[in-house]
Amino acid sequence: MKAAVLREVGKPLQIEDVQINKPGPREVLIRTVAAGVCHSDLHFIEGSFPHPLPAVLGHESAGIVEAVGSDVRTVKPGDHVITCLSAFCGHCEFCLTGHMSLCVSPDTKRDAKDEPRLTQNGNPMPQFLNLSSFAEQMLIHEHACVAINKDMPLDRAALIGCSVTTGVGAVIHTSNVRPGETVAVIGCGGVGLSAINGAAIAGAGRIIAIDMHPGKENMAKAFGATDFVNASETDPVKEVLELTKGGVHHAFEAIGLGKTAEQAFNMLRRGGTANVIGMIPVGQTVTLMGAAFLGEKRIQGSLMGSNRFPVDMPRLVDFYMQGKLKLDDMISRRLKLEQINDAFDEMKKGGIARSVITFDA
Repeated sequence: MKAAVLREVGKPLQIEDVQINKPGPREVLIRTVAAGVCHSDLHFIEGSFPHPLPAVLGHESAGIVEAVGSDVRTVKPGDHVITCLSAFCGHCEFCLTGHMSLCVSPDTKRDAKDEPRLTQNGNPMPQFLNLSSFAEQMLIHEHACVAINKDMPLDRAALIGCSVTTGVGAVIHTSNVRPGETVAVIGCGGVGLSAINGAAIAGAGRIIAIDMHPGKENMAKAFGATDFVNASETDPVKEVLELTKGGVHHAFEAIGLGKTAEQAFNMLRRGGTANVIGMIPVGQTVTLMGAAFLGEKRIQGSLMGSNRFPVDMPRLVDFYMQGKLKLDDMISRRLKLEQINDAFDEMKKGGIARSVITFDA
């Protein structure tokens, strides 16, 4: 199969032939239909987060099941599925206490003594975030995907695989936004727009979108923002404090920088919660004034929106079908696998929401 391979940090991906194994007892072989190009992939390309190389990147995807292993019970051939990087085992402490997105059990991966899922010229290739979806096929554990309504367009369904689940989940699950509360979202890419959309669905009374690119204002408001702050022209913390007369109940950092995490915390009202959704590069620190905690302010991480994806993703599909989830406007460009480096070049400019790689049917 054709796949986009990262061979060296800082270098473009290369389209190469990669071999994929047959499904084991709990595994699913999926024909990839669409894969979103997420900023998290760029972190690994640029070396902000380490990963064994060479590797096939990609983790925000949807496709059609081609084959299943003998013990698979959750999907069947022909099912349309969304994948999720937070594969879960179902029996560890995290899973049994309802924190499936925190599962790190090795049970969802192949054992070192087994044949690898991916190889190239006889050499094993590490799988990226349980998925490696910048490829024509994926071989994954059954607990890394969920079947969805076949009426759902798969290019839009792919977005639910990461950015939408992450952004909406951070609002609804991690921070538990309640109707009428105030929200600020820093960064209006795919995850930030999803957080804005999620806050609107949750009934937030005021949703303040913050971005360095003024061109994002119309898009942010289409997703539910009531206000827009151009961070390239003003201090976003000061602006939010003035707009809300004291700060927001919930702030969401959707970029992945120490500085913006600090801003999210500093724009809170007393008793407010800052949620760091973005992947802050290894080595960056967050510095906060200790006295601020006397106001019972909180800062916390959110991994993949604290999801229970087998339940959440079909519900998000329903939200899209009902017109509540604005996925059509999130896709800025549809590209072929051979154009994947163009997608990352556009992402670095910061002016688009999401590029989606589509594969021939």
